Amino acid sequence: MFGTTLRTLAISIAACVAASNLALAQARLKAGASPSPPGAAVYFTDIKDGATLPTTVTIRFGVRGMELAPAGHPKPNSGHHHLLIDAELPSMDEPIPNDFNHLHFGNAQTEAQVRLTPGEHTLQLLLGDENHIPHSPPVMSERVRVRVVEGAPAPVADNAAAPSSTQAPSPTQAPSARHSSPANAKVYFVYPPDGAVISTTPTIRFGLTNMGVAPAGVEKANTGHHHLLIDAPLPLLDQPIPLDFNHLHFGAGQTEAQITLTPGVHTLQLILGDENHVPHDPAVYSKPIKVTVSENAPAETAVAVPRDKAPSAKPQKRARAQEQRPRRQARSRSPRSSYYGQDEE
Repeated sequence: MFGTTLRTLAISIAACVAASNLALAQARLKAGASPSPPGAAVYFTDIKDGATLPTTVTIRFGVRGMELAPAGHPKPNSGHHHLLIDAELPSMDEPIPNDFNHLHFGNAQTEAQVRLTPGEHTLQLLLGDENHIPHSPPVMSERVRVRVVEGAPAPVADNAAAPSSTQAPSPTQAPSARHSSPANAKVYFVYPPDGAVISTTPTIRFGLTNMGVAPAGVEKANTGHHHLLIDAPLPLLDQPIPLDFNHLHFGAGQTEAQITLTPGVHTLQLILGDENHVPHDPAVYSKPIKVTVSENAPAETAVAVPRDKAPSAKPQKRARAQEQRPRRQARSRSPRSSYYGQDEE
């Protein structure tokens, strides 16, 4: 009798736990306001579950039933790709985080060269709307597990899973001419200062004088958007800035971002890019700074801007409509990042 009662109680508890888990999963999949059409799908065209990949691999994205459009461009039944690396699905009613585990392809790219450390990894695609928010219902691929090995052959595209004709081409070529920048334009770190000791999840704040901030894909004279270089040299100045673990793009016009770094010494540098992520002529970039990351570092505090970097009569500015949502998008509310420390082309 007593044993039967215990078994009944255990079954009831298990049922309650299962119901709670289901409710949590359903709540997590609460989606954004942009609708997606029935049958819409995203997928990897050349990677299957269990694949073995080289450490530097070009990953190609497919989409069916929808079109691709750059971030900041509202268009029905469209979105842009986000690649989740070793990360769970984010909240579906908020902007997808922008960090080492959530790579944004806000210029409507259909492929990306990614560099991974040897070992086991998970990859998943998630489509976002013009504000980087998943659609309703969300359009996501299956999560695939891959094994990364030095010297492994590159994956071969699966012709049966070729992208649909609605897919936009990948902008891999630099425009014929670079946009000019004012002679006195300057980009700089508001936080952290050079030599600072910072936490593993600092909020990096960007400053810009004598130019304005505009989202990627928006062509406007004397404007650009921020890119953060982490432990990386300056890229080629006549080509689009790479998008990888060492080159973070803030194409929605963000002026700050919460990132995740491993403990130790790191080098940070800012560079401005135009609507196509190409540096201006002359290029507008900050001096590199060195920071020490410590798990025991206190939270960041506001710092005074040096006199030679003080905002001028033309301070950093953004369109009113862009002001709030990109700032939310720049922050990864639940950082789950691991720093890969690898550079890409």
